Amino acid sequence: MKTEIISIGTELLLGEITDTNSAYIASQLPLLGLDLNFMSTVGDNQQRLIETLRQAWQRSDIIITTGGLGPTQDDITRESIAEFVGEEITIDHTLVQKFEELFRYYKIEMPPSNIKQAAVIPSAEIIQNPRGTAPGWWVERDNKIIITMPGPPREMQLMWTKEILPRLQQKIASAAIVSKTLKTFGLTEAEVDERANPFLSTKNPSLATYAKFDGIYLRITAKASTEVKAQELIAQRENDLRAILNDYIWGVDSDTVERIVGALLTERGLSLATMESYTGGFLANVITNAHESSKYFKGGLVAYADDSRISFGLSKQLISRYGIVSSQAAEAMATIAREKLGASMGISLTGVMGPEEIEGQPIGTIFIGLDDGQHKRSFSKNYPGNRLQVKQRAVTSALFELRKFLL
Repeated sequence: MKTEIISIGTELLLGEITDTNSAYIASQLPLLGLDLNFMSTVGDNQQRLIETLRQAWQRSDIIITTGGLGPTQDDITRESIAEFVGEEITIDHTLVQKFEELFRYYKIEMPPSNIKQAAVIPSAEIIQNPRGTAPGWWVERDNKIIITMPGPPREMQLMWTKEILPRLQQKIASAAIVSKTLKTFGLTEAEVDERANPFLSTKNPSLATYAKFDGIYLRITAKASTEVKAQELIAQRENDLRAILNDYIWGVDSDTVERIVGALLTERGLSLATMESYTGGFLANVITNAHESSKYFKGGLVAYADDSRISFGLSKQLISRYGIVSSQAAEAMATIAREKLGASMGISLTGVMGPEEIEGQPIGTIFIGLDDGQHKRSFSKNYPGNRLQVKQRAVTSALFELRKFLL
């Protein structure tokens, strides 16, 4: 079935916010075996939205919209769909009552404008919003479907998972579709593409590659008469890919490198401490994203200025001779973290996040230090990107070096 996504909101056209909703929905549709043919962005203009709906209706079977379901005057998705299908809007008083109960629960007086969100047309089935007051619509006419969802990503994604995805699965359940993602690190997208090339042209299971901040992902999607048969196709293709990518594959599906590192530390009965300079505590923050990190993570030191580094124990002579952006400083920082916080292992990060060079080192230069009490190691990397991107890549690289060290 041909599918189309329409994102609604003038703020998207002005670049004030990024449209992450379309990307999220686009990543979900292959799991249903749905082909995404078009994506559009429309401002808060009723006539232009109606024209976009008219075009979508002519060329697609399923139209998914996000945004324009709020209580303000520029939220015009409901009115536009009503005019497009030629139906009159009425207020669902049961919904109004639910809104009032919700506002009472939070001890807030409900603005009269929220009543607008209870608007409905005869052919629309209300889709509940577990995280907000903007319900969605499911409209079926002439063998076509219009699905409306709210714009805030946290509301849209939960509505998709809890309400829309199960309905679509029931609607198009002619076969079982299963997907699995393999996550790699250490190869460029071109290198992964070259190695996996023999399988990229196959239709079932299909294979697609994606560049992410923590490596290159390969998503395998299989379709079969039953889920068991689809899983068998997935397993066979996974074996093929593991044979050519072997140690570069570090996880699957929802795995994160911080969780994997945490599991390795727990398995070996080890504890960890960090010391960071220009990443400002980002490494410690990511480590604590893992569940039960308190069992193995002792804590982190953030030494952003020279006097704080010296107060933690980094010698003036070392800084003077090698600089803070150096392998020597990184190793010394890892040792300080391990000793001061009483951990089995210390890991450190120092580098140049931008916007200017430091000690003659170019932006994107990072040094990672590791110390387990018996061995010290350091690693040098260089990453492109802005300040936040370099920080993120530095932290990811540090965790992968730690994973390799533990293995």
